Order: sequence, then C-alpha cells, then structure tokens
Amino acid sequence: MRSHNLYRGIGIFFLVLGITIPGLAGEPTEKIKKTTDRILSIVANPALKDPSRAKARKRSIRSAVDEQFDWEEMARRSLGRHWDQRTSDEKKEFVRLFADLLDRTYMNKVEGYSGEKVRYEGETIDGNYASVKMKIVTKQNKDIPVEYRLKKEKNDWFVYDVSIEGVSLVNNYRTQFNSIIVQSSYENLVKKLREKVAQD
Repeated sequence: MRSHNLYRGIGIFFLVLGITIPGLAGEPTEKIKKTTDRILSIVANPALKDPSRAKARKRSIRSAVDEQFDWEEMARRSLGRHWDQRTSDEKKEFVRLFADLLDRTYMNKVEGYSGEKVRYEGETIDGNYASVKMKIVTKQNKDIPVEYRLKKEKNDWFVYDVSIEGVSLVNNYRTQFNSIIVQSSYENLVKKLREKVAQD
C-alpha cells in the first residue's frame, strides 16, 4: 500500500519553526500550535538526542500526536462504508492498526526535520468542525498549502484529517482500503496492515 507522494514528508507538519499567526488565533489554531511546540521541545531536548534514547524520543512524540489526533474518527472515515459492517473488536483493532500505520509511515519522519517554516493562514469554525489553513515554506521557497480539519469533542478540538495541496489523507487511504476490500476482503486488508506495522 503506497500512499500519495504528497505525504512522504508529513512529519514536517508537526515540526515547524518561524511560526507566524496573523491576527488573533482561535482555539483550533492554538491547539495545533500547542502540539507543535510540545514536539519541538522533545526534538530539541538534549537528553533525548543520544541514539540510545531513540525509542524514548519516539514514544514522547507519539504521545504528543495521540493527544491531538482523533484516531478513531480518522480510521472510521478511512474505512468508509465498510466501518459499519465491522464488529466492536474489529473496529478497535483497526483503529490501533491505523494509528500504528501512520506512526510507522509518517511520524518517524519528524526526526528528519530540516528547518521548514510554516505560515498560518487562518481558521474557519462551523459548529463543532473547524479548519486550520497554513502554508509550509520549503528551503527552496516553495509554498505547500496544508489544511488541518478538526472536530470538537467534549469541549476540545482534535484532528480528523490533514489535506496537503488539496489531497486529503483520509480520502487517500479510503481509496486504497476500499480497493483492497473490494478486490479481496476486509480480512486481507487487516493482514496487510498487521504486516506493515510489524516491519522492522
């Protein structure tokens, strides 16, 4: 299962310097910024830079991301119409596998952060849903538009999708997952996910 090339560097969305927020940032933007600042502090922590502390550093980064992302909502949307057909245990396993997949495929790229900067472009709020738009500025001065989509749960905001250059991470995975299920079975999809997250 190969994801769209746009996601090859998703780690930089969690590690940004030179942040500027025009005007007064709302609560969703502040949530994104808070997570970013926390991850920056982990990466910059001298006590975690030693190779022997690599696992501890990754666990800390994963913990910060777990607090910001609604993995169940992302997994549900990524599985699409096949979600309702799953048992409670199947849903729990799928959520875990989905989170681990993103962790293995993308989150560890955080350590490859190379100084990209971000400009926050603003946010929109519609009831319990919000969008935070930004642009990543590469070292080649290329602007890459990114949009975080958040949902409010119990008076807090959580990310349920990330769109890069107009391409949704959730939609991208939904297309892949649906193709595998239709061509073979849900069981085969889960088998592939287990193998993927178990790779060294």
